Amino acid sequence: MSIAIEDLRHVYNEGTPLEVTALAGINLEIADGEFVGIIGRTGSGKSTLVQHLNGLLLPTHGKVIIDGIDVASKKSDRKSIRQKVGLVFQYPEYQLFEETVFDDVAFGPRNMGLGEEEISRRVRDALAFVNLDFALFKNRSPFELSGGQMRRVAIAGIIAMRPKVLVLDEPTAGLDPRSRGELLAELANMRRELGITVILVSHSMEEVAQVVERVIVMEAGEIALAGSVRKVFEQADLLRGIGLGIPQVAELMFRLRQKGVDVPTGILTVEEANAAILAWQRSKRCV
Repeated sequence: MSIAIEDLRHVYNEGTPLEVTALAGINLEIADGEFVGIIGRTGSGKSTLVQHLNGLLLPTHGKVIIDGIDVASKKSDRKSIRQKVGLVFQYPEYQLFEETVFDDVAFGPRNMGLGEEEISRRVRDALAFVNLDFALFKNRSPFELSGGQMRRVAIAGIIAMRPKVLVLDEPTAGLDPRSRGELLAELANMRRELGITVILVSHSMEEVAQVVERVIVMEAGEIALAGSVRKVFEQADLLRGIGLGIPQVAELMFRLRQKGVDVPTGILTVEEANAAILAWQRSKRCV
């Protein structure tokens, strides 16, 4: 399902002394099945942007077109759009409220008017995608789970609605390193198996480098930079200039190049860095 954003502007408290321009003319296309990362400092407009994708916010000016439908049009069915575009907020476990994990994950499908057999199938499948055993967790209270498990249940509740686009705003915030890694791996696997579009908003350059294909860099309500994950993180000076960093591995390779070590740009993983350094060492021995 394609997304097209045309000259999107959003102004909070327009016409009042508290007026703030959060988005200042965004033009962006996201193709069906892409895994896109959105990064930027706090206040850069990331969260405001993604809340337009399912109609939680409407443009002050411009258009947001989801699957050929203008979200702000009077003829648009925003309920249908919200079923197609699932939005997972930061700390989604705060939205849990049912007595059991099953009922929490089933809440969305029930509101869609599905039969109990289909609901049960969707709950089972959604829990499997977030690596929670159906039999073990279905009757447990979500409030008795660990923080990472609660996060997974909340995400499963969105997945159970079978969205075509999954938008996650800081999904790993507050999780320990192991839980963060597991959740990112599950998201990447989910995207591969379901073929859905995934949009990840994150402050972590390492997380973005690990899973996304394309990066959108936001600054002061505008797109400052966009491109493949490797091309964007090669722009170290530009990113630092707007208060962002680059992944630690990319930073290491950047500093090695500054010291005269002939290693390539665009390296983002430990495995790639190890291979590049070994290749450089072998080349020095051959000289």
